[in-house]
Amino acid sequence: MIKGIVAAGTVSVMVLAAAPAAAASPAAAPPPPARAPVTAYVVNFVSGTVTPIRTANNSTGRPIRVGRDPGAIAITPNGSTAYLDNQSGGVIPIRLATNTPGRAIRVGGTLLGALAITPNGRTVYVAHIDGNTVTPIRVATNTAGRAIKAGPIPGDIEITPNGQTAYVPDIGANTVTPIRVATNTPERPVRVASAPFAVAITPNGRTAYVLDLGGVTPISTATNRAGRHISVGGETEVLAITPNGKTVYVVSHNGTVTPISTATNRPGRPIRVGVNPVAIAITPNGKTVYVVNSGLNTGTVTPIATATNRPGRPIGVGIIPDAIAITPNGLTAYVANLDSNTVTPISTVTNRASRAIVVGIHPDAIAITP
Repeated sequence: MIKGIVAAGTVSVMVLAAAPAAAASPAAAPPPPARAPVTAYVVNFVSGTVTPIRTANNSTGRPIRVGRDPGAIAITPNGSTAYLDNQSGGVIPIRLATNTPGRAIRVGGTLLGALAITPNGRTVYVAHIDGNTVTPIRVATNTAGRAIKAGPIPGDIEITPNGQTAYVPDIGANTVTPIRVATNTPERPVRVASAPFAVAITPNGRTAYVLDLGGVTPISTATNRAGRHISVGGETEVLAITPNGKTVYVVSHNGTVTPISTATNRPGRPIRVGVNPVAIAITPNGKTVYVVNSGLNTGTVTPIATATNRPGRPIGVGIIPDAIAITPNGLTAYVANLDSNTVTPISTVTNRASRAIVVGIHPDAIAITP
């Protein structure tokens, strides 16, 4: 990085008689570091590749080969590395400066498609569906640590904003296992409702909301005690929390989204969306919720205004959309269409879809650099 510019050669200083000395000019401030272009990385399950999409112009880069059955993807907070799990038991690090994959990190067992990175970017946690464990990976060396015991069939992994605790729902035990990040030790499991499989944590880190087939259970992260179960309509699919932490949105298979006030833990009136909703994302400013409806033929995305909880007109996308991610500036949502082998960009300003971008076969996950 250039910190200043000085002319080559000697520097002459002329002082005129009877003239006051000139004040020294302040040093020029160093220019800000160049920001890497924001890129969306799309995981193609059948192709065994990851397609980079430059969000500035929606052009694609060369597919990155990562092996068979790639699943979840997560990017370090500094945007330098993506980690991708393969169901065959390995975790692939991808150096994003060059889009080159590294050697697979062997962690053993079959991976469920659940991994998370600590806020300081030092550790990746990955869950094993058949090993009842979670494995920490040290980012600095890309080496796996000792497996951490969790419950039968561990599901999602979410980490508190302060990076102190990871929460792992255990589908087979009806519990959630807190893991102390500093020591990688599990704490006493928290009993919740039947078949918990996903977690979302409020931005202030005080409450973890655990999703099960019929609703959510709030857990106080200070005490690791579960509150009263909150029922919603229909079998649930996914959940998300607004950036201000005031509302949890729970998506159900029956085509509704239920808002839950975090202040009272009471559900509001269900919001009608499309057929077979499967994914959700919220803009960074918290004004709009986008719900992906896989549909029967062509899929749609329903925008919901958080100020009124009213749905807008559905936005047509591709066939069987199943994943969504929003750029850090909040201007574009990218939707992966599983059976179209495409990704559809949507302007969050106009709620209109742009031309679909061709990627690999069966795209089913997206992550975007910070």
